[in-house]
Amino acid sequence: MADEQRITVPADGGRVLEALVAGPDDALPLVFHTGTPSGLVWNAPLAEAAAARGLRTVLYSRPGYGGSTPQPGRLVADAAADVAKILERIGADEFVTAGWSGGGPHALACAALLPVRCLAAATIAGVAPYDSPGLDWLAGMAEENHEEFRAALAGEADLTAFLNGASGSLREISAAGVADGLGGLVSETDKAALTGELADYLAAGLRAAVTPGIDGWRDDDLAFTRDWGLSLDALGHATPVAIWQGDQDRMVPAAHGAWLAANIPLARARFRPGEGHLSLISKIGEILDDLMSQARPPEPDKPDV
Repeated sequence: MADEQRITVPADGGRVLEALVAGPDDALPLVFHTGTPSGLVWNAPLAEAAAARGLRTVLYSRPGYGGSTPQPGRLVADAAADVAKILERIGADEFVTAGWSGGGPHALACAALLPVRCLAAATIAGVAPYDSPGLDWLAGMAEENHEEFRAALAGEADLTAFLNGASGSLREISAAGVADGLGGLVSETDKAALTGELADYLAAGLRAAVTPGIDGWRDDDLAFTRDWGLSLDALGHATPVAIWQGDQDRMVPAAHGAWLAANIPLARARFRPGEGHLSLISKIGEILDDLMSQARPPEPDKPDV
């Protein structure tokens, strides 16, 4: 978009955050949390869908990615304070939020911890907490995820070594190479979706994620496997939450979405049979329509007098 702006925002602890913003200053912001790993690159289909609905697109690098200062030991919950700083910087109060994959928990953090300001939230193939009762967290994930999260559970040193090895092939990854690069994590449904703008976006995001190092990726993984620092019971009351999930997902299996929908009060389950982890994001227009219907529901008709 022509008005896309890259900004630097002061954050707590002397850190800075890198963000991309596009859209009218007075429009309601859509804060979109990207997946893991992903650097800060422009997502044209998302921005176009947001603009068509009168929204201002806000993307940012979580700490450790790109130009955002690392925050060792960060929790999922810490995303809310960072988003509040970005909103302050752009002069916005209310907002809506959505998170894809590893961004899902961070969208939930904003809904839980900024409940008056956050009008509605959605997770798109987002992970559930690692210690979720009754959920076998790794079940249904491809072997690549098993290896990664076994390393995360073993501790920071093991995970750092694993990610340093895994990141090498991502630094030069092309759009045509994304499917091969992700290996067993990509279902047949997702392979079919990996074309055009989506493939270009994913390749650029992966390259940007690891070019400066693996701090952001490592700290995301560690945050997922420890306590998130927020209560899911706080969700769904003040801020409506929708859980979007496909059943052909080898990165974040459908059981995660089912668990979140069952354990977030009043959550709206948006399960889509036949969709995978990557193909689900092609429904972004539908997802944003649903998000806005909850953020600003139509007023009931007044009776004639």
